[in-house]
Amino acid sequence: MNDVTLKIPQATSKRLPLYYRFLQNFANAGKKRVSSSELSDAMKIDAATIRRDFSHFGALGRKGYGYDVQYLVDFFRQTLDQDEETDVALIGVGSLGNAFLKYNFHKNHNTRIVLAFDPKASDDGKEMSGIPVFHPELLEEKIKKFGIELVILTVPSRIAQEVTDDLVKIGVKGILNFTPVRLSVPDSVRVHTIDLSVELQTLIYFIKNDVKDSQM
Repeated sequence: MNDVTLKIPQATSKRLPLYYRFLQNFANAGKKRVSSSELSDAMKIDAATIRRDFSHFGALGRKGYGYDVQYLVDFFRQTLDQDEETDVALIGVGSLGNAFLKYNFHKNHNTRIVLAFDPKASDDGKEMSGIPVFHPELLEEKIKKFGIELVILTVPSRIAQEVTDDLVKIGVKGILNFTPVRLSVPDSVRVHTIDLSVELQTLIYFIKNDVKDSQM
């Protein structure tokens, strides 16, 4: 993201890619303008939250008119640096990692996995889903060669911190962590953790409480 996103709340920043995706859908459907209420219905986000998020960027719309769809698509594309592709490395090619390799990120946005690492790979590397996979011994060499600053981490929990320490030393700036480990990193490195088991438990909790509320 460019500098403007650094001045807005983190919760708003996390919603920006969602706004961009849904606005693209509206644009692809030929819609010229959209209201916060229409966005709210499509995204299941409160309209007041949408207006508040947009207000951080100045006057993006006009009262009584709504928002110009193509203008917002262009605005969020620039804000999210969608015109510049970001190369990503995948660390760990187990079941989840293999699924990531098979998913073509670049068809939907500007992120693409260009290399991966797995202990089962030989020193010469191998190819999976069209992506080269190397042994972790080549981590530093390949990360620097490809100029990688962002990685997806899907390794076993017992080695997650060790691998993270190596990535920090190499100069990686961002880690999308799919392990349940709360990684320790310096302030110069940003980590986003997605614990699938926690997300599932949270979903189950809300479903059960929705049922209880409906029975009251």
